[in-house]
Amino acid sequence: MALHWPTFFTRLGSAIVFAIIMMAGLLWNEWGFGALMVLIQALCIRDYFGLMDKIYPPESSKTVYWLTQLSAFLILAGVQLSNAHPQTGWSTFPPLGAGPVLQPVDQPSFTWKYLLFAPILIFLVTGLSSKRNLKDALVALSALLYIGLSCYALIAVYQLAWFIPLVLILCIWMNDTMAYLVGSFIGKTPFSKISPKKTWEGTAGGAILTIAGAAIAAYFIEGQSMILYMALALCAAVAGTAGDLLESKLKRTAGVKDSGTMMPGHGGALDRFDSLLVAAPFAVALSFLIYAIRGPF
Repeated sequence: MALHWPTFFTRLGSAIVFAIIMMAGLLWNEWGFGALMVLIQALCIRDYFGLMDKIYPPESSKTVYWLTQLSAFLILAGVQLSNAHPQTGWSTFPPLGAGPVLQPVDQPSFTWKYLLFAPILIFLVTGLSSKRNLKDALVALSALLYIGLSCYALIAVYQLAWFIPLVLILCIWMNDTMAYLVGSFIGKTPFSKISPKKTWEGTAGGAILTIAGAAIAAYFIEGQSMILYMALALCAAVAGTAGDLLESKLKRTAGVKDSGTMMPGHGGALDRFDSLLVAAPFAVALSFLIYAIRGPF
């Protein structure tokens, strides 16, 4: 099939802009990372409500939608402010292997106040409505769990070691690329009816190459934990693939090809971050477990 150059350049331009924004948020400082998480969360919640409105019509109440966005932002701000320390940009960024960037601050009451604030607000508003209140409440709460939980977890683990979210995202990108390449060359066995283009060969090849690549990177970067890198790669390969299938199932049920139009030629925010949303909680849990056993990274 001949390459359609206008489409190619559209996709390439979108990918370059996307990569620049992601790297700026991941590498600048804790406030840049927090802003990136706020942006990802808001865009994904927008796409998620759009899909749910197609799967379970009629459309959700605008009040509940904006209340969910506000609640998600307040929770994220609570997690960020509970652990934040002053930190400037590139000039003070510690090298890999220098240990935790920030020491977590024990302020659980501040964070939990916002964690309880969100569902209470949603139920109060939906409870006052006589129409669609149960559907709206369930969509709002599922958005906080599906999307918000991952963003909250990444904010929390960033305080432990700034490079963990970066490594996880790079592993997800590598797994997607390697799975596509391996599947294109030797893929024959369909992986799932949800995503017919995926094959067992591509999925397994992507996972193996991603874990191997993470191990090699940890070996050559001074002071890094090979166990941590391989654990993050495993989460990217297994949980990330599950996240991709989950979002594909939502789109198939909604009868749409893409979750949105954020990136021309690539789809919406959920299309870009579906793997991260499921992989992040597992990766963060493993990171804290390894930290508890091994000590500072």
